[in-house]
Amino acid sequence: MTTTAAAAGTWQLGDLTVNRLGYGAMRLTGNGMMGNSDGAPIDRDFAVRLLHTAFEQGVNHVDTASFYFSPRRSANELINRALDSWRGHPVVVATKVGPGRTPSGEWWTMARPDELRGQVEENLRQLGRDHLDVVNLRRNGPDCDSVVEHFGALADLREAGLVRHLGLSNVRPEHIREAREIASVVCVQNSFGLDWRRAEENGVLGLCADLGIAFVPFFAISGLRREAAPAADQDRRLTAVATELGATPAQVRLAWTLHRGPHVLAIPGTTDPAHLAENLAAAALRLTPAHLALLDGPTA
Repeated sequence: MTTTAAAAGTWQLGDLTVNRLGYGAMRLTGNGMMGNSDGAPIDRDFAVRLLHTAFEQGVNHVDTASFYFSPRRSANELINRALDSWRGHPVVVATKVGPGRTPSGEWWTMARPDELRGQVEENLRQLGRDHLDVVNLRRNGPDCDSVVEHFGALADLREAGLVRHLGLSNVRPEHIREAREIASVVCVQNSFGLDWRRAEENGVLGLCADLGIAFVPFFAISGLRREAAPAADQDRRLTAVATELGATPAQVRLAWTLHRGPHVLAIPGTTDPAHLAENLAAAALRLTPAHLALLDGPTA
């Protein structure tokens, strides 16, 4: 029997119900924050089929951004094509604004609050939508030490009907508290995984649980490797648990992430149908207290 994303359970993004295992679209373009965008562009029809396969297997939450593009591909354009021909369940699309990027792909400073409307409208055009389901304000380090002005600008766009729900990305607890004084926050998206637990250490993960906010980690599988090519996992804790469960280390990483709390989602991305199936199978992987204790213990 094929495992679907529904096996991981559901969570609410405002009034939108999503399965906790979703899909991150960054890898669709070959682009990454570290600049690895020199690979061959993915075939558009292949990308649409891959997304349809994910949708067919219960994925109803896709993460993207207008700045996810390489010289010849745009993640939003591929998602637009896939959704235009999809006749199944509704798919929630979450996108991000904040980081600036030129048409030639060069990164530059964080957008000013008055520039966020243009970024929202660019996402609307690329995705072919009248409104965006979820927009995350992505902080760009010191360029946005306080989120008050930026989040306030997005709250105005929500009132104008361009955005349905708002979230945050790359934030600390104080940013969540600042934003909630302005408008409801439905999700927080930070880097988090077995090898990189800053969101747990600084209190973001726990604060989201206390407030009923979805925590949506990225790099849950790749960890400190970020967008680098996958490497053989050398963590003996992982290999021991994976061997016992008949799973792969990547599946154990995803399962560990989902076990951090019912409010935790996962958005692994891939362009490989086999890896997509592997990720989806992780939705049904159940770790015992002994497994979790081993994974949370010292690296072997």
